[in-house]
Amino acid sequence: MTDGGAFDWRPIGPADVPAWAALLAAIQAVDGGDEHFSEQDLREDFSDPYADFARGSVAVYDGNTMAGFGSVLARSAAEPVHEMWQQGGVHPAYRDRGLGGRLLDWAERAAVPLHRERYPGRPLALSAGCLSSNDGAVALHAAHGYRQARWFHGMTRDLAAPLPDVPAPAGVQIVGFTPERAADALLVRNEAFRDHWGSTEDTAGQWAHFLAYSSFRPGLSFLAYAGQEPLGIIFGHEYDAYTAATGRRDLSIPLVGTRRAGRKRGIASALLARALAEARAAGFDTASLGVDADSPTGALGLYERAGFTVRETWIAELKPVLAAEPAGSPGRGTGS
Repeated sequence: MTDGGAFDWRPIGPADVPAWAALLAAIQAVDGGDEHFSEQDLREDFSDPYADFARGSVAVYDGNTMAGFGSVLARSAAEPVHEMWQQGGVHPAYRDRGLGGRLLDWAERAAVPLHRERYPGRPLALSAGCLSSNDGAVALHAAHGYRQARWFHGMTRDLAAPLPDVPAPAGVQIVGFTPERAADALLVRNEAFRDHWGSTEDTAGQWAHFLAYSSFRPGLSFLAYAGQEPLGIIFGHEYDAYTAATGRRDLSIPLVGTRRAGRKRGIASALLARALAEARAAGFDTASLGVDADSPTGALGLYERAGFTVRETWIAELKPVLAAEPAGSPGRGTGS
């Protein structure tokens, strides 16, 4: 649809990827943060089994320039609330025209029918992330009814500094990831994050999508076993867009997890030490990861002891959208 002749609003499709990547780069250059996305990274989002780009995404164009975007992404469970991810941004050259607020309004409208199809009758909320240093984004979400629910730190480590030497505990073996161990890794991932704020279990389809990312580095990903029992995982990614933008190779660590039976035994520390050592040997300059500031497993302290320091903080913003709807209520139909 057009916006009074000024903007064209339409779903994001594969042909929009170059403009989308340019928009994200322009936003990052002004707002900061250490996330950089290549066109390939964005193309891979279209195969996410919980994405619906036809109905759950929008690009706002001014001619050939993508001036803003928005997206909503379903989750694998509603326990008890379905917290759909909401993302968006406005090009710095197009700010102060009300686009950010309109994109937040769009997200609420788009989320409702997608939610009702998956989890009819269940409550719905939208979850978004804002850099704590981005006063404008924080204020915009507050003005649209979001509350600050949680804080997450982005942490970094210089791999030129001395690395921790943490052997695997007695009876535990650390081995490299192979496709044959994918199911074991999924088991660990889902159990390890079951008690983490905002986490839902990955389905087999989501896990396959995660393992298919071009950024995934199997050679820098490891599992810990006690005999045949998988107890811990660490996964490594490398983003070419980050290297191109910074001139540094960074081992991005999206997952570190230990099953309950393996906690408090030094398994996560040993996995982290192994990954960092292998990354330095492979020519990486830094390592980075994200952590819940109030992690119930004490992960923040673990990473600090391994030499990581806080680089930035993200605020998890949460907004209730729908209360639970009783059976037979008019709002439960997908066409409502």
